[in-house]
Amino acid sequence: MAEFVATAALMGLGLLVLSGTVLSTPVWSIIAFGICVGLVSVGLRGGYPHTVFGLCNTVTLGRAALLSVLFGALFEVTAVSAWVVFWLALVILALDGVDGWLARRSRLKSAFGARFDMETDAALGALLALWLLISDKTGAEILVLGFMRYGFVLAGLFWPALRADLPDSMRRKTICVVQIAALIALVFPLLPAGLVTPIAVAAAALLALSFAVDTIWLVRHRK
Repeated sequence: MAEFVATAALMGLGLLVLSGTVLSTPVWSIIAFGICVGLVSVGLRGGYPHTVFGLCNTVTLGRAALLSVLFGALFEVTAVSAWVVFWLALVILALDGVDGWLARRSRLKSAFGARFDMETDAALGALLALWLLISDKTGAEILVLGFMRYGFVLAGLFWPALRADLPDSMRRKTICVVQIAALIALVFPLLPAGLVTPIAVAAAALLALSFAVDTIWLVRHRK
């Protein structure tokens, strides 16, 4: 789709400028964005029902471009200010929901768009958790908060019931926002050290509860 190609190219140029400004090299960010664009193009060809890419998916792609900067920052933890990571993550979170609203408004809702948005959220959680671990602000336990989604997907490879579709859930969406907000709070440079563990534990407990509820539902409704 020409619209997607043009949008991705323009964002790639913007990413080159942004990552070149906040990082010593934009290489890793460009590689990450290139992989993202490749995966998105596969998804579009795999069953996207509309003839236009749309502003809704453009916003999600923009979030993915900012995520690529965070990915590049993982290779320069000692050189990149935590403030840069914090503000980038905050912007990505703030744009979450905008893409869904635009999709509904423009009647461009699709399974592709929902999956794209979900995977972007999951990647943000994983990258923030890795940043916190590599920067020594938390221990390896933070990976539970950042990678539970991927652990669930991995479990589905061995437990087919977990691969079924789940119904929409406001509880799931809310806890996802809490998860990301907690990780951003942990990145916040001025957060008192005494609050790190309570925030991480509370958010991880809520996330684990949410996944437990979904697992029970899938098991009870398995075919």
